[in-house]
Amino acid sequence: MMSMWSAIVLIVLIVAVGQFVRHRNEAGFRQGDREGQSQREVELEREVEQLRERVKVLERIATDPARRTAEEIEKLRDE
Repeated sequence: MMSMWSAIVLIVLIVAVGQFVRHRNEAGFRQGDREGQSQREVELEREVEQLRERVKVLERIATDPARRTAEEIEKLRDE
């Protein structure tokens, strides 16, 4: 049998989740929906993707052996 405090916690949780879902729907949040995005958001997403690519290159350089690292740096300088 559920205690009074368990019931109270459960009710609070249900209300909190309900408010979260309602707020999310009112804000027009739809995953993958680019129509509602501002130009700034699109630019920021593009910048984040570019930064991710740069991090991948830096991780590769940091984890490769020294000779291959030097070759990769020279290759990047030529670009």
